Amino acid sequence: MVSVLLIVVLVLILHGIGSLSDNGPLVIDYYKERCPHLEQIVQRNVEIAVLREPRMAASLLRLHFHDCFVLGCDASVLLDNSGSIVSEKQAGPNKNSLRGFDVIDEIKHTLEEACPLTVSCADILALAARDAVVLRGGHRWDVHFGRRDSIKASLDDANKFLPAPNSSLEILVANFHQHGLDTQDLVALSGSHTIGKSRCFTFRQGIYQDDEQFHLKRDTTYQEILRSLCPESGNDDELAPLDSTTPARFDNLYYHNIIQGQGLLISDNVLVSEDVGGDIRKHVWNFANDQDFFFQSFGNSMIKMGSINVLTGEEGEIRRHCRFVNTK
Repeated sequence: MVSVLLIVVLVLILHGIGSLSDNGPLVIDYYKERCPHLEQIVQRNVEIAVLREPRMAASLLRLHFHDCFVLGCDASVLLDNSGSIVSEKQAGPNKNSLRGFDVIDEIKHTLEEACPLTVSCADILALAARDAVVLRGGHRWDVHFGRRDSIKASLDDANKFLPAPNSSLEILVANFHQHGLDTQDLVALSGSHTIGKSRCFTFRQGIYQDDEQFHLKRDTTYQEILRSLCPESGNDDELAPLDSTTPARFDNLYYHNIIQGQGLLISDNVLVSEDVGGDIRKHVWNFANDQDFFFQSFGNSMIKMGSINVLTGEEGEIRRHCRFVNTK
């Protein structure tokens, strides 16, 4: 009986059943034979883009987030209006805000020359996000590959599921939970706000509102600085750093900032101010006290997020151009 069970187990493993990692169908060495120079090509292009414009690191990271939270990590965010497709780029959280599309186009063009119809745009987004973080001082994590590209987009879902900058803690927790992410993932991934900038339009409410309404305890000096940049009307596109201490470096000072009431967005500050139970605040303190722990947790949460509703196998397609589905 034991030998029969052993044979059955071996057969299942050989056929790939039960042998998947915690990340489902995605694997680290997916392109080892298919496109061996993938990582070097993406890394080089991201380096050039970030050297040209340092803010691009945060923009590439944000593209991956905004992709995964709508339909899953399937590059639907990259699609332009075409035929029956209504682009997610027109959604409120994306319009005049998402950047980096040209960088992804350039990476895709280079990869199509090296490995035609092999590397998905969804996998490019995941890898570019990782390399952008590393270039700003963060730690590497192993990107899992094997995603395929969506042949549709959802403007409605982009308006519905992307977290707003004025979200309450309750809404944030529910939103992340809906995508299979827990409170530690929420706090870790919020740490992406250690780099990048945000427009006056997105943080105005938080600096002129009644603080009691949102249970906020803002640093008054920091608030006055923000008000000088962002008046009650006008200057909608004026930029402020999400991390005022080390805005160009990926580190854990974002958590120090929100503990001191110096988070730029309402959705940053509520991680501390609205946590009645203290569980979420505990994650904030842990990351503030241990940067290596934050880096490790951030990488783990990025891998987890990067596995949301992925298309694999024969699902979707490998797009020739990231902005359009393939013509038959």
